[in-house]
Amino acid sequence: MLKQQKAYLDQLAPGARAIVSELQGGRGFASRLAGMGISVGCEIEMLQNPARGPLLMRVRDTRIALGRGEASKIVVRESEQGQPDAAE
Repeated sequence: MLKQQKAYLDQLAPGARAIVSELQGGRGFASRLAGMGISVGCEIEMLQNPARGPLLMRVRDTRIALGRGEASKIVVRESEQGQPDAAE
């Protein structure tokens, strides 16, 4: 992901870290995500992103599975930490 380029959560590669910058859904959608700890400004680390099926991510020290349709409505930008080092 390029720096400060708009991307969607379902496009992140495993190991990537990003900051939520926008939620493209209604109040119910935003409320549901807030109940899981996902809000604008929070950091997300992608753990698993298979070609099909739900995504597994870490948000606020909690692992969360999210459907691909919901993930496609979450706009993210690159975290200052970016990609982890290959040595880790």
